[in-house]
Order: sequence, then structure tokens, then C-alpha cells
Amino acid sequence: MGMGVIVGLDAGTTGVRAMAVDEGGVPVAMAYRRLAQHLPRPGWVEHDPNEIWGSVETVLGMVGAEVVGLGHAVAAIGVTNQRETVVAWDRRSGDPLCPAIVWSDRRTAPRCVELEEKGHLPLVRGLTGLVLDPYFSATKMEWMLRSGGVSRGPDLALGTVDSWVVWKLTGGTAFVTDASNASRTMLFDIGQLTWSAELCGLFGVPMGALAEVRPSAGRVGVTAPSVAGAIGAGIPVSGMAGDQAAALFGQACHEPGMVKCTYGTGAFVLANVGPLAPPPVEGLLGSVAWDLSGVAGVPLGDGLAYALEGSIFSAGSAIDWLRDGLGVLAETPEVGPLAASVPDSGGLVVIPALNGLGAPWWDPEARGVLVGVTTGTGRAQLARATLEAIAFQVRDVLDVMSTAGNARLACLRVDGGVSVVNLLLQIQADQAGIPVARPRVTETTALGAAQLAGLAEAVWSSLGEVAACWTPDLELSPRISRAAADSRQATWLAALERARGWAKE
Repeated sequence: MGMGVIVGLDAGTTGVRAMAVDEGGVPVAMAYRRLAQHLPRPGWVEHDPNEIWGSVETVLGMVGAEVVGLGHAVAAIGVTNQRETVVAWDRRSGDPLCPAIVWSDRRTAPRCVELEEKGHLPLVRGLTGLVLDPYFSATKMEWMLRSGGVSRGPDLALGTVDSWVVWKLTGGTAFVTDASNASRTMLFDIGQLTWSAELCGLFGVPMGALAEVRPSAGRVGVTAPSVAGAIGAGIPVSGMAGDQAAALFGQACHEPGMVKCTYGTGAFVLANVGPLAPPPVEGLLGSVAWDLSGVAGVPLGDGLAYALEGSIFSAGSAIDWLRDGLGVLAETPEVGPLAASVPDSGGLVVIPALNGLGAPWWDPEARGVLVGVTTGTGRAQLARATLEAIAFQVRDVLDVMSTAGNARLACLRVDGGVSVVNLLLQIQADQAGIPVARPRVTETTALGAAQLAGLAEAVWSSLGEVAACWTPDLELSPRISRAAADSRQATWLAALERARGWAKE
């Protein structure tokens, strides 16, 4: 066979992607399959775990066949995933026990309020770097055990999607996760890098049902004969990271202070803050970015990285709402040209709090609002105001990061599906007041997973070799004055106040 390639497998929110990259970090094969979104009640979002796995088999089979056709061999697989989504399954039968509860699901919002009113927020904040919000996994697991028909027992597995996928890939021999995923469950002590017995007790989650936490780069098993038809048996599974941590890695943000934003279903701004757990910053989250302990060629001090994060719930989902909910767009790619057909939004401001507000506001009772509608408001103004809303939300996070001193803010590296909209990136540069750079490979989530696996298997021998794979495709600088940007942001913040707490009873 020819050279070895590494496959990054991204089990995301709206679909599953497999991407094979060569030693230069260049994609040589890619496949994607959409996932059905199940919405049984308002605010509830579920996935079918079996569909997730079926999609994994499909895309791996497609990429595997293409790789073989090119004369290459698969050297390793890295897995990344939608982080906070929870799957419950029986480790003996291999069957899911209920639908997966997706990160954007809000059914446990009242429980989070109850826990905060009882004074548990300081404990959660101090140990996990998170806030009490239904976004995270702990209350989802608690709900499954209390109301979702999931029974406790020695064969119970409660895991994030990476654990489910790796368990299936390895034929049930590896029930594992990594610290970047574990640190999003609200059950993991990010300072000690262990599951917290105190937090598991608070949420009633049995520690024996949780996965073993392993380094982000390191072999955890090999593909089982049962998946030979998809990708081949005996292939090392050697990398794991949550999607946003993987994107930070794929963006080569290896140095403290470097910042990236992924525009996907939501928008996720992460800053590398180095090897020490960050103190709590109001409005932002602290979590583990990656753990490279034991990887040859990575100095001990560079092996552990923490991230400060602003998680924004509505980015691509707001554009999907224009298409599916309102019929403003026939196809998603229309949003850029339509928004660019007008010079501004005509005074319209969109607050896309379709599932509440994430960072830095953390308001689950917020709801979407349109402010400034006039007889001149049309499809184009609505499309432009939606793109502006994405950029305003990202600026809100960057402003907090800058004030806290945790980011250099010399350049914002961007990726994700919505980053192909150049107008959005120009608006973002105007609002951030710094250049915005998009790499040639925008699927940095899958790329980061592949690079972690490649580090473990010595495809790359150092972080410097990995960083050399990053090359820019587009860089945009601010075009408006700071006074003009600040004025537009002030209008956004005034409109945002109309959305806050709308659904509070």
C-alpha cells in the first residue's frame, strides 16, 4: 500500500463526518451523513444512538473505500464528538436504553434552577469550571435515571458520544473518554483530572457507569472484526477530544492566548490558557482542552492545556431557522448573497435565543426577538441581521475574554460550516477589531481528531510538525472604526435586554 493516512471521525450534532488526511494535514477523502433531529416536545432535542453508529459505519465505509482506491492504508482513527450529549446503553447487550439527550436540550432547566437556589453553584463552579445549566451532561444523566426509564446496574454505561462510538468501534472492549469530554459533564474535577465523587453523589450518577478517562492522544484499542466491512479490523483508535477542543487543536492554537471560533450549529469561542486550570471568569467556562501526557515528542509542560470558552447556542441553527422555520431561504448557501444584497439590516436586530442564551449571559429563559421591524424589512434585511447577530454574540464573548486577560486577541482563527460566509467574517472582523483568519481546511474538528491520533502513532513527531499543517485561506481586517462598531454593539445589547428572562414563570 502507499502512505498511511489518518481518519478523523466527527460525530457531530447535525451529522457524522469522516475525513482522511495525509501527513501534511491535507484531506484526501471525506464523507458526510446527516443525522435526524428528534424534537418530541418544545425544548427537547434527541438523537437515535443506533442512527449515530449506523452513520459512523456508513461514512467510514465510504472513506475507507476511497482511501484504498487511492492506494493508501489507514494508519489510525481519531474520534471527536458533540461533547455534552449523553448516551445510555447496556454494556452486555450493546443496546441503547433510551434516546440520546442532545447538548441543546433544555428539559432539565428547572432542575438547574433548583440546584442553584439550594446553593450548589459554588461547588459546581469551583470543581468543574462550568455553570449550572441544562447544556451539560450531569442533569441529563440524572433525568435518564429518574424519568427516562434507565435502570442502574453493573452493565449500565452513561457516556458522551465519543464513548459510545469508541465502544462500538472496538467491539465493546474500550469504555473510555478523554478529559476534554469528561470536563463537560459537570461531574469531572478539572483540577484533579478525576471524576468527582461529591458531584456524582449530588446528581445521583453511579461512578461505575462512567467511562475511564484516558489521554486525548494515545491508543485505546483497535477496530473490531465487526467493523471490518466499514474500515478494516485492527486499525488503532488513538485520538479522542470533544469537538471544540479538537477544533482548537486543528487550528494549531497550541500556545497560551491563541483563540479560535467554530461556527457550526452554535458558535464556540475557545482560548488556550495553558497548563493550569483557569480561575472562574464570570460568563465563561473553563475546561480541559487536551491531555497529551505520555506522547513522545511533546514536552511535559506542553502536554496539558486548558481552555476558556464561550459557548453560543445559536449560529448555524439560526440560519437553519430562516430556511426551515420561516422559508426565507430555499437553501442554506443563499444566506450570504442575500445578506450582501443590502448595505445594512435597515435597523433590524435579531436576538436568536432559540434555545435560551449561552455565554456570557447564561439565560435559559431568554427567547428569540426581532427588534426594529419596519415596512422596509424584508428577506435580505432579516438574513443580514441574523449574520450580524452571530458576530455580535461572538464579540460579547471576546470582550469578556479580553477583559479577563486570558486571550491575546491578535487574530481570531475561524472554522466550521458557517465560516464559508465571507460577509459574516467581515462583520466579525469589524466587531472584534482584529483580523479574522480562515484556514484552507475548515473542517478543523475532524482534522484535530486526526492530528491527535497521528501524534499518538508518530505520524507527526512534535506539536511543531502539527502546527506546520495550518495554512491560511482568507484573512480579513476591520473596515469600520471602533466607534462605529461600538455603536452597533450597543444597539445589539439594548435589543438583547428585551429577550432576557422572557420565558420565566
